[in-house]
Amino acid sequence: MRELWTIICREIVYIWYYFELQLGQIFLYWIIGMAIGSLVSVFAKDRIHKLFAGMQKKKWGLLGIIPACLLGIASPLCMYGTIPIAASFRKQGMREDWLAAFMMASVLLNPQLIIYSAALGPAALAVRLITCFLCGICAGILIHVFFKDREFFNFTGFTERESRDTHPNLLIRYLLNFWRNVKTTGGYFLLGILLSALFQRYIPQDLMVDLFGGNKAWGVLMAATIGVPLYACGGGTIPLLRSWLSDGMSLGSAAAFMITGPATKITNLGALKICMGWKRFALYILYVLVYSLVSGLLINRLF
Repeated sequence: MRELWTIICREIVYIWYYFELQLGQIFLYWIIGMAIGSLVSVFAKDRIHKLFAGMQKKKWGLLGIIPACLLGIASPLCMYGTIPIAASFRKQGMREDWLAAFMMASVLLNPQLIIYSAALGPAALAVRLITCFLCGICAGILIHVFFKDREFFNFTGFTERESRDTHPNLLIRYLLNFWRNVKTTGGYFLLGILLSALFQRYIPQDLMVDLFGGNKAWGVLMAATIGVPLYACGGGTIPLLRSWLSDGMSLGSAAAFMITGPATKITNLGALKICMGWKRFALYILYVLVYSLVSGLLINRLF
């Protein structure tokens, strides 16, 4: 019994060591990400959405998907916040391809997640920015080509939610938003670090290289697949990705995970299913999987 207790205590010490190491490496990115995310949400969110709404007066045609993607990335809202906004834009006559580009980019990336992803290193950050931006571009093009004269989204029943950032004191308004960010992401962030510590302690590095390393299509497919059940919060997956990349995960496999994860997060899927219907929802899932696989394979080729 004493020997068993000694083994348990030793393992706890090892796991705590890896946990503390990861926490020290990533905590600053998490705090800065929330600070910037709250700044954008409190002071720039309405401006971003007004810029997107103002695009309706422009005659940019298909090229409008480019600023739509950029504004989608800049928007701090989650998908449940983005869809009511998109519904209001649609009522004002916004083009479907611009909406698709805005929503696709918004679900994949936001200012807070960009800061988090900087912890993965410049190469992985650049890959995430480029692949997410192009994913929104491709979504807009596909809607333009195949649904040019038809509505792709059905926003019936969606109404724009009232902003919770209404306190008259700007500092308090910011601090309240920051605290909501902490409560929303903190648990997932700590869970991600714990999972990363467990992976580092018990999963051999050679296994990670065999699964996700090199230029093998299998590694990209595996990464895209596990992105579906493992992704609950962007901040929570950064410790895992950081650990996997250091253990030999290829950039292409990481890119596939970073696309399928947020695009198929369960809360996002629930909202998207409502505004698409089953058939178009299935097309969305197919698009995400194909795009993530192709992107991952191309990135592995380049690198």
